[in-house]
Amino acid sequence: MTKPPSILRDTGNSTGRHERGKENDARAMLLQIEAFQGSYMKSSITQIERRFDIPSSLIGFIDGSFEIGNLLVIALVSYFGAKLHRPRLIGAGCLIMAMGSFITASPHFFQIPYKYETTISHVSASNGTESILPCLTNGSLAQDEIPTVEIQAECEKKDSSSLWVYVFLGNMLRGVGETPVMPLGLSYLDDFSRAENTALYIALIQTVATIGPVFGFMLGSFCAKLYVDIGAVDLDTITINHKDSRWVGAWWLGFLLTGGLMLLAGIPFWFLPKSLPKQGETETETNSNVENEQDCFIHDNNKHSNAPDKPALVTMAALAKDFLPSLKKLFSNTVYILLIITTIIQVNGFIGVLTSQPKYMEQTYGQSASRAIFLIGISNLPAVALGIVTGGFIMKKFKLNILGTSKFCVTTSFLTSCTWLVQYFLQCESSQVAGLTVSYQGAPEVSYQLNTLISPCNMGCTCSLKHWDPVCANNGLTYASPCLAGCQTSTGVGKEIVFHNCTCVGDSPLPYANMSAVLGQCPRKSDCDSMFKFYMAVTIIGYFLPACAATPSYILLLRSINPELKSLALGVHILLFRALGGIPPAIYFGALIDRTCLKWGTKQCGGRGACRIYDSGAFRNSYLGAIFTLFTATFVLYGVLYIRLSHRERKQALKSQSKAPERDGIGVTTVNRNVSSTILKCDENPDQETTI
Repeated sequence: MTKPPSILRDTGNSTGRHERGKENDARAMLLQIEAFQGSYMKSSITQIERRFDIPSSLIGFIDGSFEIGNLLVIALVSYFGAKLHRPRLIGAGCLIMAMGSFITASPHFFQIPYKYETTISHVSASNGTESILPCLTNGSLAQDEIPTVEIQAECEKKDSSSLWVYVFLGNMLRGVGETPVMPLGLSYLDDFSRAENTALYIALIQTVATIGPVFGFMLGSFCAKLYVDIGAVDLDTITINHKDSRWVGAWWLGFLLTGGLMLLAGIPFWFLPKSLPKQGETETETNSNVENEQDCFIHDNNKHSNAPDKPALVTMAALAKDFLPSLKKLFSNTVYILLIITTIIQVNGFIGVLTSQPKYMEQTYGQSASRAIFLIGISNLPAVALGIVTGGFIMKKFKLNILGTSKFCVTTSFLTSCTWLVQYFLQCESSQVAGLTVSYQGAPEVSYQLNTLISPCNMGCTCSLKHWDPVCANNGLTYASPCLAGCQTSTGVGKEIVFHNCTCVGDSPLPYANMSAVLGQCPRKSDCDSMFKFYMAVTIIGYFLPACAATPSYILLLRSINPELKSLALGVHILLFRALGGIPPAIYFGALIDRTCLKWGTKQCGGRGACRIYDSGAFRNSYLGAIFTLFTATFVLYGVLYIRLSHRERKQALKSQSKAPERDGIGVTTVNRNVSSTILKCDENPDQETTI
């Protein structure tokens, strides 16, 4: 993990400068490790799904438990935490997140060794080979019988397959611990920085934080190549590799590492002061200017827009009494509401992409899970970092005002929608699996029914239709098992087993050199690699563009609310986008993907396990269609926000012109068509982007 640089040391008194530098460094490091931890969870989704043999919709619910944890405490922490010692609350959150990581990894140490689904029995002969007769002994009709409820319950208790609950609880505890980081950290930063520097500070800290996901996905890729029970089983007896859909990597290992790092990241926050002098000012000057901060936000034209009176003494009883009136004032702000809805939809799209993209790359382009995770980490996530810093730089360089910022968000959201539309046309031919995606004669024929796995060439074999143990035949077709390929004999040991005299290969009209098959699915055609490169290039752009709008949208949010309600507004914002933007997408994206499954796996105790192969065409339509719809809706909402702000600005301009003669020439604002900020209540700095 790289050490973040000190971010923009500022001028002012030396104590404030030193403490602010420590706060910036500590916060950047924390966000980096927090993102490292969260991205590792995202990268391990497929491994956890396979280890516990659960569907994508359930793994989406487990992934959403992080947001559920946030929902339990976010509003209270954001409101009451703003009045308490914010850095120490963040330090306590780090401790809770570390505990959550350790609990998430704990099921591995209570489960029996992983037994992947196979139809091959390993009985080694004295000469080191395995004499297997797949068609005669590999499966019987009894394999497809449904076990009784009592037998299945006893088996699942022994297998500990319900221990995914601990993953759910650990991830939820991580969500509870993360609660103070964003609302309290951002408000702490904004309170003690110059207004014109806030955008760049946020952009730089978020950019440093994006290094975390890069390391998280790289760690996920590394662990995905390690067998789940590494050190506990003889790897020479394993007949599958990391490219197989039944392979489970050492998912638990990364949670132990990220938990330890989170413990270390929380230490500096216990030593930071409760407050700092305003950047470039002494503490006395800061206190004298607190009352004037309310002049630098987007004014709402309603009766609730007036700033609340400054309390003489802060007590818990007074805070509790003021909670509901503060919420009422917050939700009467139409600009704030529009930003909330836009953020929710945008987060839905991003979470859906990040959660399902590794599986999409596996099913559509034939990539292994570890390689898909690695490529996302080294290409897509750096594009996010570049986009965030680019957005902050553009705001700082061109001094974008509120209207210019909203116009920038409209442009980036439109271009983002276009990139996802282009991806629909970047497709490869589906994996050819006899009886599922093609017929036994090689003709395209997608089937969701198990009986299509039976063909005259394997009808004489009593094959299980539920199990998935694919073999690649010499004719280029994949068969669901050696038995369904009609294989009669085999030679070799472990991963080197070769099946011979496969009758279905001989009956196929496709050209073949012999009637043999090897373990695993057949690779995709060579032209798929070229298409995959185009896909990766477009996805990099698709990640870069919405990231450019990350900092501008935050600035819009910060300037749309009364400074007195800043922490509460950020907390409610995070609460709503976690509740409606973080939890649902992983679940409904998983449910959409589950509908495209062609072959479900079978648990050790019977019953449906994780999906082994999908209909790639239906997968693409569901996945890309949902993402395109969400990002297009984001574009429309940003457009509505821009129109709303333009209308409000024109009204404020007319008010300003009508009152100008009464001011005797003092504080008059010049309006022209090229300047979007017209009501400058912070007259001493008319160029800064934080006023309207």
